[in-house]
Amino acid sequence: MSESRPFKGIFLCCVAVLLFASLDSLSKYLTPFHSAIVVIWARFTVTTVLLAGWLVPRAGWRVFHCNCPGLQVLRALGLLGAGLLFISATRYLPLGEATAVLFIAPLLVTLLSSHILGERAKPGQWLAVAAGFLGVLIIVRPGGGLLTPGMLLPLGAALCFTLYQLITRLIGTRDAVTTSNMISGAVGVVSMSVLVPFFWTDIPTPLHLAAMLTQGTIATVGHLLLTQAYRFTSPMILAPFSYLQILFAGLFSALFFDHIPDTGALIGMSVIAFSGLGSWLSLRQARKTMPI
Repeated sequence: MSESRPFKGIFLCCVAVLLFASLDSLSKYLTPFHSAIVVIWARFTVTTVLLAGWLVPRAGWRVFHCNCPGLQVLRALGLLGAGLLFISATRYLPLGEATAVLFIAPLLVTLLSSHILGERAKPGQWLAVAAGFLGVLIIVRPGGGLLTPGMLLPLGAALCFTLYQLITRLIGTRDAVTTSNMISGAVGVVSMSVLVPFFWTDIPTPLHLAAMLTQGTIATVGHLLLTQAYRFTSPMILAPFSYLQILFAGLFSALFFDHIPDTGALIGMSVIAFSGLGSWLSLRQARKTMPI
């Protein structure tokens, strides 16, 4: 049974998104030296080994038993595609801007839910979707320096992450969260293990190896903290705080990669963040007025 401790939940959520921004920074650091295939393989392998070491002794091998294997595989491929495309994007784009573009995924979920899940979006949510896309245009600024083929990578990552979220909703409670996480990890490890031999060009230095191990550990801890946050308060309360990841990514980009977003990029990032908050407020208001 979950207990209501909203401030503890918010704190854990903020720490989790800080870790996710740190994870993306490590990936950006590694991509000039190693293929994105190798980087994402290392992340999924470490994460899956750690989760298995934690869950299998407690739940046994039944943690892999699922009731909708086809959807689980599609969900895993959506998460894998999002990670692979986003890591590739950080090689060509500033971290803060790439993160902001990725965060149009919740808005895409709103856009597609009415067609795929039969969920009816409110006018405020449609307005938020339009504002989110406007934010992307402000960041890209047709004719500006970021309108490059590389910008397709975070957009593709957002589409893959949208697929992941929609399938997660379709699965619902038919499978346990632990089962979904283990299958996602296993599919990612197996898929990337097939490709890694073709992209492994250099033996990682001790520093790069440490970074690869650290990113997998950070990913595991971040997801566990976020899961714990949901025990203490509802996703509706936590949703706005996930947009802090855009802020953290911008800060890390300035600190570690010597890139400070220009005024246009800052405006676009803010528009995307506020559009997400607007969508959340519209959904919250709709639930308040929903008849019991």
